[in-house]
Amino acid sequence: MPTSSEQAPRTMRAQRLDTRTLTFEVTDVPVPTPGPGEVLMKVAFCGICHSDLSLLDGTFPAMGPPVITQGHEASGTIAELGPGVTGWSVGDRVVPAAGRPCGQCPSCRRADPSSCTALALMAFAYDGAWAEYTVAQAGGLTRIPDNVSMEQAAILADAVSTPYGAVVHTGQVRVGEAVGVWGAGGVGTHVVQLARLVGATPIVAVDLDETVRARALELGADLALDSRDPDLAAKIAEVTGGEMLDVAFDSVGLKVTFDQALASLGSRGRLVGVGMSGEEWSLGPSMWFNLSRKEVRGHLGYRVEDIGVLARLVSTGRLDLSRSISGVVSLEDVGEGIRRLHEREGSPVRILVQP
Repeated sequence: MPTSSEQAPRTMRAQRLDTRTLTFEVTDVPVPTPGPGEVLMKVAFCGICHSDLSLLDGTFPAMGPPVITQGHEASGTIAELGPGVTGWSVGDRVVPAAGRPCGQCPSCRRADPSSCTALALMAFAYDGAWAEYTVAQAGGLTRIPDNVSMEQAAILADAVSTPYGAVVHTGQVRVGEAVGVWGAGGVGTHVVQLARLVGATPIVAVDLDETVRARALELGADLALDSRDPDLAAKIAEVTGGEMLDVAFDSVGLKVTFDQALASLGSRGRLVGVGMSGEEWSLGPSMWFNLSRKEVRGHLGYRVEDIGVLARLVSTGRLDLSRSISGVVSLEDVGEGIRRLHEREGSPVRILVQP
């Protein structure tokens, strides 16, 4: 039997997206019941991510039921424990992982769920957290220190952890390496901060938006350039002593940003693709690519344990995410938050939904 110190209501407000018509509404639905190994979480905040917009406009296909609740960057408190859940209590402050390992692939059978090859994504394959309550696997929860705000805790699951995984795991950025970041918005701004945290130097931010470039400089970039600048390559060469970049992060995912980032790498440089779109990339002539010994690495997501590392960094003052919360909207106004992100009104990093 689930346990609870305060019985959850029978119904709740939730955003429901019909993936067949790409229309949504905020409506009353039953509060879900946590199953074995699961908890019911009362949602405090949930971010609006560009991947949410991609599901709304049909760029990314839904992976689950035709009607689904969006939102995958959530924080909250445990409201109920499902059968068999131990080590957690009602009222604990937590962040749920934004995906569920399949439990059947070779990685899961090797007890390595972070490398699951059939990960079900929250808000794409199952209901997310643009709602008053959501169900999460207890094994994917991260405890949040009391001195970390629930607003900042919410964006740890994806907006910050995905850049962390890109910088630390996929990009393997080392102290003293030169790093470039194409697109310094919701994801790229955290790539800049985390690259500085691990000791990269210099860090070059590249973005079309003057406001975004100014923010990147304030948050740790050494140089911020307009991608339309005809002297872009020369300026990167100057700041790196002619060596060009050791690691470039494409946080946009367009062909033009990929091509610029690849061309800005030095010999043996690494390009990490973080942003995604439907556009196709090209590595150019094989002779040139092979002689330069460059590498292109795709990146997606993070390890569950990364959220705990980031929570400690925020808790101890090593990582400041105060500039990352660009606004908060109510659940009833989720459409307004979506509009602001889509139109880039105010150059937002993250807009949160507060149910």
